[in-house]
Amino acid sequence: MKNDYEAPPIPAPRLSLALIPLVLTIALLALQIFYYGDFTPHIPLAMGFGITAIVGWIQGYRWKDIEKGAFHVLHVAMPSIATLIIVGMLVGVWLSSGTVPMLIYYGLQIVDPNWFLAAAMLICALVSLSIGSSWTTVGTVGLALVGIGEAFGVPLHWTAGAVVSGAFFGDKISPLSDTTNLTPAVTETNIFDHIRYMMPTTVPAMLIALAIYAFVGGADSGGGDQLARIDAIQSGLAEHFTMGIWQLLPLLLVIGLAFRKVAPIPALFTGAVAGGLVAMVTQGASFHDVLNFAHAGFSIDVDNDALDSLLNRGGVTSMTWVVTLMMFALAFGGALERTRCLESVVQAILSLIKGFRGLQTGAVLTSIATNVVSGDVYLSIALPGRMYGPAYDRFGYSRLNLARAVEEGGTLVSPLVPWNAGGAFVIGALGLSMSSGDLTDLLYIPLSFGCWLSPLIGILYAQLGWFSARAETDDNASMREGDDHGDAEPVQDPRRDEA
Repeated sequence: MKNDYEAPPIPAPRLSLALIPLVLTIALLALQIFYYGDFTPHIPLAMGFGITAIVGWIQGYRWKDIEKGAFHVLHVAMPSIATLIIVGMLVGVWLSSGTVPMLIYYGLQIVDPNWFLAAAMLICALVSLSIGSSWTTVGTVGLALVGIGEAFGVPLHWTAGAVVSGAFFGDKISPLSDTTNLTPAVTETNIFDHIRYMMPTTVPAMLIALAIYAFVGGADSGGGDQLARIDAIQSGLAEHFTMGIWQLLPLLLVIGLAFRKVAPIPALFTGAVAGGLVAMVTQGASFHDVLNFAHAGFSIDVDNDALDSLLNRGGVTSMTWVVTLMMFALAFGGALERTRCLESVVQAILSLIKGFRGLQTGAVLTSIATNVVSGDVYLSIALPGRMYGPAYDRFGYSRLNLARAVEEGGTLVSPLVPWNAGGAFVIGALGLSMSSGDLTDLLYIPLSFGCWLSPLIGILYAQLGWFSARAETDDNASMREGDDHGDAEPVQDPRRDEA
């Protein structure tokens, strides 16, 4: 991530000083979440920003420097924040237009409850792979699948786990994805080589995830109570919504714009506008109603608690908690980057690495840690991608290994960190709740098998020396299974002094 503001020439802090804001902020988060049982990490992150500012002041930075560091990251992340707000609008409007209700209605007829989780993962994977956007997939198709899952009686965290696994799998290997393009740019590799090199970890992870979801299934389609619940939901939807071809227009419009590589913000906003028009033409909503649905969310009373819970959601206001969380986390991450605390920690890690096994593992874990402490998926790719590159050259290994490591630790772990941009989006778009200290919905994190299995498999390959390409060698030969290079002595490289 290149800053447009040049910080004063102040050296990176010593490791003991750099660790102070990281350790204290993690301790504050742990106290708030685990000791008090209150999942509102906003203020601990704000306090972490203050602690980082004090550390920066000790180093010699001015408040202006810290402020611009935080605002720079917030500026870079504004498209993500705006996307989240627009998805809130879209959810409220699409519910009023009948788009989401119709998808739920016919989804209950088409999808077999016994295979619901596996089907949800596959549907999201195909859509995300096609359009290159995990966020768009989660906010549109994923939302409808959550409704279908609730009607089937599938726990929300299981459905969310399947949706996240599929959506971020497609995002990771789609040449249309922003992170998939950012990673080779940062690591100086070719995008299609990068995608091909991710397959040895991605394919096994997704097959294992698919097998688990298929084994769990979803719900027993033969249960009398379930059939009665599904019939009541379908009857309620049919009674209160007009459903026809027009209801598909907003969804097809968004997917079509995504195929044409239109940016997510205008594509989703166009979908929201189209949904509003459909709501007025087919559902009898007034223009003022549509504005209220976009702002405060859709509201209806159908005398069915399950259906009311399913339909009454969305709106810009529903995203306030998530947006403020993202802003606190991103400001904290920007301050850490500006004061070079993260750089100091990474350099300390690099100084301990003696071979490829440790290098590859360190790259994955650094990306994950950056995701956790900074809240920014782009920083979690850019920072280790920049800093680890010369070390791979020095050890004689292809930077494709680095590209795979930071993509897996960055893109795939992002939705698993609640205060990260990706995790905050998932929580907001799918309507996951942490009210009254009930963190059950956060179980989607361990149930997103496709996301965390991939980096684990990558670390395993590094320890075994499998799929660990040497620099400037034939990829097919170097990637063959069982080519165990171990922790070989590093080869000389003209760029070794850059590390």
